[in-house]
Amino acid sequence: MALKCGIIGVANVGKSTLFNCMSNTRVETSSFAFTSNRSNMGMVNVPDPRLNNLENFQPTDKVVPATVEIVDIPGLTKGASHGEGVGNKFLSDIRNTDALILVLRCFDDEQLPHIDGSVNPVRDIETINLELQVTDLESVEKKMERLAKIAKTGDKDALRGIEVLKQYKEHLEDFQNARTLEVSDADRKYAEDLFLLTSKPVMYVCNVEDQAALTGNAYVEKVKEYLAEEKGEVLVLAARLESEIAELEDEADRKEFLEDAGLKEPGVNKLVRSAYSMLNLVSFFTIGPKEIRAWTIRKGSLAPEAAGAIHSDLQRGFIRAEVMKYEDFISLGSEEACKKQGKLSVEGKKYVVEEADILHILFNV
Repeated sequence: MALKCGIIGVANVGKSTLFNCMSNTRVETSSFAFTSNRSNMGMVNVPDPRLNNLENFQPTDKVVPATVEIVDIPGLTKGASHGEGVGNKFLSDIRNTDALILVLRCFDDEQLPHIDGSVNPVRDIETINLELQVTDLESVEKKMERLAKIAKTGDKDALRGIEVLKQYKEHLEDFQNARTLEVSDADRKYAEDLFLLTSKPVMYVCNVEDQAALTGNAYVEKVKEYLAEEKGEVLVLAARLESEIAELEDEADRKEFLEDAGLKEPGVNKLVRSAYSMLNLVSFFTIGPKEIRAWTIRKGSLAPEAAGAIHSDLQRGFIRAEVMKYEDFISLGSEEACKKQGKLSVEGKKYVVEEADILHILFNV
């Protein structure tokens, strides 16, 4: 499955710098607001050392990690939902994402003016939330109007839909995000087709100065305090430092740079893994002499659905899956050893694929 994360925030917070750290695409960064007139798209590999471990026991021509598509969305500002700044044309780009990475400026720099005159990450969260809430409110009200016409005929489903959407309307009008509204699974269907912006899971990234990459700073503490009730995930990284790490091609140089900075790994690695966890995703592997590859599925997916992540033909003609656990394969050293030790199982259509399963799909089309 294709996972798409949107990087959002107000102007001049380091979104494009972070995008350049993560992506195989490079975009221009600037100290001027609204210099970009389009969203930028790129792909990032999901860091997974297990792939290299598998290669130690299964020589292969290539190793292919799972990927995440990321979208760098131009900086929003107050009134974006009504055309201010770059306007609301980029809000549709947010609607097409699975999750949001909200970048917050948590550093001072006189050479890089903040669009609102001062650094205040909590205010930036409120600015972004308000613009998304206003857009969602318009979507909800429009659907309520459509359902009202149908309800005049006595349609009970339309009447129920209006009742549910009224809950969303009141919640948004109270400056709350759709994802915090408690509704039943049965009722959630009335809003699902709206793809509400504030219903998407959000990860908060505090972009700090280099010296605060490990410990954070006072701005970060204010963000954590503000988000305590929401229990939002907060990551701290220094985008400028991360960009310098990303530019190093030699692995030894990169390792030395990380050690000098007191880091065990690039912060963007944690960011990508957190996005996986936030979206309830897991990886499974296929291995062979031609390719070792990681695949992405939703947690709880059945074996045929995992087969479909590889190719639709495999799902359509699914017969069974041969399954090895990653830990068993690494400890025993080969597929043959797993077979002899009874660690290779044959599973049918009801098997729930687990994190790091190694699958071989048998199918017939």
